[in-house]
Amino acid sequence: MADASPLSTDGLVQILFGSSAFQMLNAGRNLGLFALLHRQPGLTAGEIGRELGLAERPVQILLLGTTALRLTTRQGEGYANAGLLDALFADGTWEIIEDLIEYEERIVRPAEVDFTQSLRENTNVGLRRIKGTGPDLYHRLSADPGLEQLFYRCMRSWSRLSNPVLVGKADLKGVRRVLDVGGGDGVNAIALARANPGVEFTVLDLPGTAEIARRRIAEHGLSDRISVRAADIFADTYPPGHDCVLFANQLVIWSPEENTSLLRKAYAALPDGGRVLVFNAMSDDSGDGPLYAALDNVYFATLPARSSTIYRWDQYEEWFAAAGFVKSERLPGGRWTPHGVISAVK
Repeated sequence: MADASPLSTDGLVQILFGSSAFQMLNAGRNLGLFALLHRQPGLTAGEIGRELGLAERPVQILLLGTTALRLTTRQGEGYANAGLLDALFADGTWEIIEDLIEYEERIVRPAEVDFTQSLRENTNVGLRRIKGTGPDLYHRLSADPGLEQLFYRCMRSWSRLSNPVLVGKADLKGVRRVLDVGGGDGVNAIALARANPGVEFTVLDLPGTAEIARRRIAEHGLSDRISVRAADIFADTYPPGHDCVLFANQLVIWSPEENTSLLRKAYAALPDGGRVLVFNAMSDDSGDGPLYAALDNVYFATLPARSSTIYRWDQYEEWFAAAGFVKSERLPGGRWTPHGVISAVK
C-alpha cells in the first residue's frame, strides 16, 4: 500500500513544482554537473562554474535546485553528488538513468501536456505530438527514424534496469522454446537466452522492429538460438512449437479486452502444460500505489496506445482465467521499480 502519512506543505510544493524538479535533474545531466562531481567531489560553486562554462548566476540556480532536491550535497563551500548518484555511477547504472532522463525529456514531456485531455477523451491524445498516422506510438515510429532510434535505445535501457527481475523470476525450467510476443529489438530474449543456455527463443514483432531485432541478436552472437518473425501480434496466428509464451512490457499497452484476446492466442498456440509469462510494472490490488506506477501512468495515458495503463496484479489473474489458463502465480520483483512476473499454465 502507499504511504498513509498525510500530505504536508512540503509535499504539495514537490507536486506543484514537479516539472521543475525534473528540469533540475535534466539540467544537471545535460550540463555534466553530476559527472563532474563524480570525478571531482568537493568543488566550490566557482570551480563548478569554470568547469561547466557557466556564469555565477546560473551556477547558483542549478546548485540551489540540485541540493534542495538532495541530488547534490554541500559541505562547507564544496559540493558532492548524493551517495545514491555516486553508487549509480560506480555500478554502471547511471548511463541507464541518463537514457531514461532523455526519454522523459524528448518523448514523454512533449506529450504530457495532453494528460488532462487524454483523461477527458479516454484516449492517448498525446500521440498527436508524434509524426505519422498510425493508431499507436509503435506504428508511428518508422515515420521518424531519429525518434525511432532514440525510442529503442531508451527501451533497451528501461529493460536493462528491470531485466534482473525478469531473469530472476521467469522460471524456464523444463522449457524448450519461448515465443517472445512483441519482443521489440530482442533485449528480453537476449537476457533470458544468456541466463538459460538450453532454451531457444522466437521474437515476434512488426516488420520494421523485426529487422532491428535481427541486427541486435546477431551483434550478441545469438542468432543460432534466437529467431525473429515479423507479424502483427493481433492479426496473425502465433507460430507453433513453443512451450512458453512471454509478454514482456507488452500488456501495459493494450485494453483489458485486447489483453484477453492476446492471452487467448497464446493459449491456442501452447501445448497442454505450456505456460504463459507476463512481465511488466504492476500496480497494487489496493489501488493506492506504488508511486512509481501512479506517476508512470501519465505517460501510458497520453502516448503509447488508446488504452495503455499499468494494471493491477488481480486483473492479470482475471484475464488468465478468461483465456483458459490455471495455476496463476505472482512473483514480485522486490526492487525499487514495481516490476514483476505473473505466470499461469494451460
